[in-house]
Amino acid sequence: MAFNGTWKVDRNENYEKFMEAMGVNIMKRKLGAHDNLKIVIQQDGNKFTVKESSNFRSIEIEFTLGVNFDYSLADGTELNGSWNAEGNKLVGKFTRKDNGKELTALREIISDELVQTYIYEGVESKRIFKRG
Repeated sequence: MAFNGTWKVDRNENYEKFMEAMGVNIMKRKLGAHDNLKIVIQQDGNKFTVKESSNFRSIEIEFTLGVNFDYSLADGTELNGSWNAEGNKLVGKFTRKDNGKELTALREIISDELVQTYIYEGVESKRIFKRG
């Protein structure tokens, strides 16, 4: 897969609506829409290391495809789930620990961009990244 590299957020589609559906307050939504998120992805077989850095935090996540792990969103929401490869996409299925609702995340390369799609409670959002 061509996910390896450094990616910087370029634009968002419907991201504030998604954060609102997730229960993020208005101040955090306004800040989150302009977080300057940068992602560094390294893949070694089925193992991934993802470093996320933004105006709010820097974290490193290691996961293996198909293996559940715990993850915290920038607003503190706790999730458990896993990523799987489906064709040329990474598909993440995560369950919120606070309410048991599912968050789906997709990562795919479309032309020269990394497109992350989030789906929660019927609200779909995209964050589009360019190599940086």
